[in-house]
Amino acid sequence: MSKLSKKNLLLISLMLFSMFFGAGNLIFPPLLGQMSGTKLIFSLAGFLLSAVGLPILAVAVVAKADGLQKLASRVNKKFAIVFTLLIYLSIGPFLGIPRAASLSFTMGISPFLDKSVNSSFLPLFVYSLCFFSVAFWLSINPTKLVDRFGKILTPSILLLIATIFIASFFNPIGGFSSALGEYRNTPLLKGFLDGYMTMDAIAALNFGIVIALVLKSKGVSDDKLSYYTIKAGAFAGLFLTIIYLILSYLGACAQTRFGSSENGAQILTNIVSYLFNHNGLIILGLIFMLACLTTCVGLITSCSEYFSKLVPRVSYKSWVTLISISSMLFANFGLSKILKISVPILTAIYPMAIVLIILPFAHRYFKGYNSVYSATMLFTAIFSISDSLNQVGLNMPFLKYLPLSKEGLAWTFPAIVGILVGFIYGEITSKKDLKLKNSSLNVTE
Repeated sequence: MSKLSKKNLLLISLMLFSMFFGAGNLIFPPLLGQMSGTKLIFSLAGFLLSAVGLPILAVAVVAKADGLQKLASRVNKKFAIVFTLLIYLSIGPFLGIPRAASLSFTMGISPFLDKSVNSSFLPLFVYSLCFFSVAFWLSINPTKLVDRFGKILTPSILLLIATIFIASFFNPIGGFSSALGEYRNTPLLKGFLDGYMTMDAIAALNFGIVIALVLKSKGVSDDKLSYYTIKAGAFAGLFLTIIYLILSYLGACAQTRFGSSENGAQILTNIVSYLFNHNGLIILGLIFMLACLTTCVGLITSCSEYFSKLVPRVSYKSWVTLISISSMLFANFGLSKILKISVPILTAIYPMAIVLIILPFAHRYFKGYNSVYSATMLFTAIFSISDSLNQVGLNMPFLKYLPLSKEGLAWTFPAIVGILVGFIYGEITSKKDLKLKNSSLNVTE
């Protein structure tokens, strides 16, 4: 069978949505809504461009390239191996998975515990043991994720969020206030930067392998994998857009009633407490735990699939076991320590991932020169790594002279320069090769 039914396409789209939709996706939109107020439409447009557009583009690019490593090999074969490995490790067992698990404990369990109990290591250890036992069970058979995610977990998340949204109409939270800070003058750019910080484009580079596996289990032929992966990605993007609209709207309404909050988690806590009293914390805790669980399962599955192909002697089940155990151990370092480590590492690799996602769409315009991929990646890496080092205390004063450096986008101008340098080099070398070819033909004649 090469054709996928509409029902299965919907279920796979819901599965992909739930894999994307983690705790960070819950936190950013309410804060954006609170800060942008009456300029919500503009900031949300920028947010959707980077938080939905980039990840869906990544799904499409990886599907067309037949995998992340093949896509990265356009830069260099050695780079492809190192970069792919770094992506899977960072978004997987070393940072991404432990961070999500630890955050689900912070939002779902910690608020209900006494301070003396919270100070102990035992609650987080017990929770992470239970959390990763469930994640292991869900990950061990990836072909069943469509039914478990699409029919149970994702609808549960959507139902809980819809409950909050509907309740806000019966018990209005408040009206929109004036925009604050950078949202007042540059709401579109600020929204884009907020969406950029969700880091979903990196996760999207990983998830393609899971979607392909599930599609094959449904009987889709290899020549149709790319088509249905892109289609599922588009529908997942639609679901993400709807949820972001709801969450940002709730955040915008919260400003006039609760004032400014430090983060999206606090905004959501205020909203659910107002709408449902103490029961609201239970609803919010369930949303965070389910969202983090589905994301972790998606990451465990994709990482295990990749490593089982990289090291065939170790089975998929063994990799699921190893990644689940290692992620559980890292999760017990606590959220603050994980965030301290993860931010600079993601700052270094995320711009490289974006370049790898965007360049294929301009492939024919720069005649597919590998030199464009290589030069752009080199220039981007130098400045993204420098920005990362700057964050850990190693002063890189030259960064402040680059456009958009204050916004964390110091790498963008060097990337453009890299494209130009790579294209010029490609043109020069191609002309030389053509001359050599013509001269060799003349000699032969």
